[in-house]
Amino acid sequence: MTSDHPFAQYVRILGKGPKMWRDMTFDEARAAMNMVLAGEVEPLQLGAFLLLLRRKGETGEELAGMVAAARDHFLETDVRAPVDFDWPSYADRHRQQPWFILSAILLADQGYRILMHGIAGYTEGYAPTRPALDIFGIRQATSLSEAATALQAENLVYLGLEHFCPSVQALFELRPLLDVRTAVNTFGRDLNPFAAPHQLQGVFHPPYKALHLETLKALKQPNSLIFKGGGGEVQRNPMKPVLVDALVGGEHQVQEWPEMTGESVYKWREEDLSPAELLRMWQGKLILPVPELAIIGTLAFALKLAEPDLDYKAAEGRARDIWESRDKGRFG
Repeated sequence: MTSDHPFAQYVRILGKGPKMWRDMTFDEARAAMNMVLAGEVEPLQLGAFLLLLRRKGETGEELAGMVAAARDHFLETDVRAPVDFDWPSYADRHRQQPWFILSAILLADQGYRILMHGIAGYTEGYAPTRPALDIFGIRQATSLSEAATALQAENLVYLGLEHFCPSVQALFELRPLLDVRTAVNTFGRDLNPFAAPHQLQGVFHPPYKALHLETLKALKQPNSLIFKGGGGEVQRNPMKPVLVDALVGGEHQVQEWPEMTGESVYKWREEDLSPAELLRMWQGKLILPVPELAIIGTLAFALKLAEPDLDYKAAEGRARDIWESRDKGRFG
C-alpha cells in the first residue's frame, strides 16, 4: 500500500464531499502554496488545487497565506527600501491605454516613492504597459536589490514579477492551459515587496474588492484603496461614481466618490494602442478630456490615501492643478 503524497491533504480539504470540504487556514494555505512554489507538487495536483479553490471561492485568510508563501520564495528575502506606495499592475488583457502611468509619474513628482510591479508580457491586441514605461524613461529594475538602489535616486521604479518571484510568474503562465483566472490573479496583486505603507488596488470585478480587503486585513496592511479599476488596473473610471473600500490606519472605510463627467465614452481610438499616444497626451499635443480625467482622478485617489483628511473635492482639485502645471517638454 502506497502512502499519500504530502500535498494530497490540501486537495482533500478542498475536494471532499459537499458537506465535508472546508476553507483552509492561513497556515494551511501558506504551507500548500510553499509546496507549489517549491515545485513539490505534481501537475495533476496543482490543477486540482487551483480549480477547487476557484470553484469554492478563496477566502482572505487563504490568500493572505499564499502571499506569505510567495514572500518566502522571493529571490531575495532581506532587501528593504523606503517606499511610500505599492502600485500593482497585473491586468495584461485590458483594452484601455495605461493612462495610470501618467498618474504615477505625477505622484512621484510630489516626492512620493513608488514601486510599480507586474507580470511579464502582454496579450497581442491589448494595451501594453511596459513599452509605455520605456517611453517615459521609467527604470525597469531586474531585481529587488536593483529596485531598492534605484529608489534612492528615483521616485518611480518598475519591477517585473519574473525578476523577484519567478515561481509566482509561472503560475500566471498557466492561464492558457486552464483558460480561467486562479488564486494567483488575486494574491499576486497583494505581494507588496517592500512593505509600502500605502497600497493602491484596482480590481476588474467589484466582488473582488471585499476579498482583497479581507486579505489586506489579514496581512495587516495599514493603508489601502481598493476599487473597480479600468481594465482591472489602478485607474479610475471618471464617468461613474466609484465606491472605494479603504483601509486608513488599519480601519475600514467606505468612500463614495462622485462621477467626474457626464460623458459616457472615452472617445479614443481603440485600435491605436501605441504608447506614443500617452507621450502626446503629456506633451499637450493630444487632447482627450475623459482620459485626462482618468489621470486626474487616479492621482486624486493616491493623494487622498496619503492625506486622509483631504476631502474628495480638494484631492481632485489638487490633482488637476498638478496635471495642468506639468512640464510638457520634460519627455520631449
